[in-house]
Amino acid sequence: MTVRVLLVDDDVDLCELLTEYLATEDFQVTAVHNGKSALERATAETWDAVVLDVMLPGMSGLDVLRRIRPLLSVPILMLTAREEDTDTVVGLELGADDYVAKPCSARVLVARLRALLRRHGADVSSFLLVGDLSLDTARRRVSVGGLQVALTGAEFNLLALLVREAGHVVARDTLAEEGLGRPLGAFDRRIETHITQIRRKLGQLPDGSPRIQTVRGAGYQYVAR
Repeated sequence: MTVRVLLVDDDVDLCELLTEYLATEDFQVTAVHNGKSALERATAETWDAVVLDVMLPGMSGLDVLRRIRPLLSVPILMLTAREEDTDTVVGLELGADDYVAKPCSARVLVARLRALLRRHGADVSSFLLVGDLSLDTARRRVSVGGLQVALTGAEFNLLALLVREAGHVVARDTLAEEGLGRPLGAFDRRIETHITQIRRKLGQLPDGSPRIQTVRGAGYQYVAR
């Protein structure tokens, strides 16, 4: 099945290279080169994934992400050429599912996209219920107290892992490898960033206590009550 990808990067030569390579891997790529065009195409057509560069003329990739994330439930992969962690953390907080540092090979990009699509489209016919939280893994829906909560693909994957093991600690490495699809690097804060967002979106338990506890030196635990 052909996968439709919106590629947003102002490097025209890079876009042409990636478009040609991804075509050989059954990806149908549409490339645009600025934030305005990205907003127009992202919301006007149906996509299976979006690859979004942080550095764009006129409107940054992060600003584009902020605008399109509430409208799209598909995986969004950020490209960043910067060495510092700021763009990565902000991107994850705004709803990006993963990131790739530039320069990257087309093979790496394809592998990362496939991993995201597998996790995002996983069809696991089970329904999980812990307290006032319900999680439908087949439809990838979460609700708290009967109200639906919008999570990114990465946030949903991590929450599902925690809820399946409610009352037990899940290691950070397990969350990274099974929830995000790759191991943690040195000083990697992706898990902490995602957990912070999940906590914010879910809110506290009815008694005012946190739903997800940090177990220092071990990992995280969803409280079973």
